[in-house]
Amino acid sequence: MAWSQDEERMLAQIERHLVDDDPRLVARLESFNERVRRSEARDGADGGGRRGPRRSTIIILISWLLIATLVATLLIMVLQHEAATLAASL
Repeated sequence: MAWSQDEERMLAQIERHLVDDDPRLVARLESFNERVRRSEARDGADGGGRRGPRRSTIIILISWLLIATLVATLLIMVLQHEAATLAASL
């Protein structure tokens, strides 16, 4: 979707104010953009195929599975204990 000339003018004006007000921000953004370009170039050189999940995503998924397994195990133990206690009291 194309921007109107007025929107482009406003964006250019905002950019000029940011450059004038905070040169460190400009340096950080340029550094970030350069890293993104290098990453995209590297991904393109690798075949550009679909990326797999990141390591942190896999670790979080495994952690959630372990927590769910522990909760289910504890529930089963508590329910079995309550059933045994109820049967013993009859």
